[in-house]
Amino acid sequence: MNPETSQLMATARHFTLQLSSTPRGARLARLLAVEQLRSWGLEDSIDAAERIVAELANNAVTHGHVPGRDFRLRTIATGSALRIEVTDTRGDRVPLAGGRSPDAENGRGLLIVEALARTWGVSSGPAPQKTVWAELPLP
Repeated sequence: MNPETSQLMATARHFTLQLSSTPRGARLARLLAVEQLRSWGLEDSIDAAERIVAELANNAVTHGHVPGRDFRLRTIATGSALRIEVTDTRGDRVPLAGGRSPDAENGRGLLIVEALARTWGVSSGPAPQKTVWAELPLP
């Protein structure tokens, strides 16, 4: 590890939760993430982060649910960015933004994430997992 990487890791703040893959788990992810950001003094980022956590956790519960398996929420705050990660155990289902009919009743969550985040993406593995992540710039 080079000195720059170790300095970055030393200044990064991490928060990780494992939650039940249920609507209640998704709601708790949102509520607890907001409280953690508040404790870190990141009030300016709470509104966007709350929406992103809500959408990603809801997607994990709705599309990434495997009976008996949880999902994981992780937030990482560095000096310049807040990274939000939600990991579920349906690596075979990769989310895509858009592609829905304009009159569809659902399927717009990732469009909200895309609008709020500086960048977002999906990382595979380890099998059978996938992680959907989004980054917000910090003031």
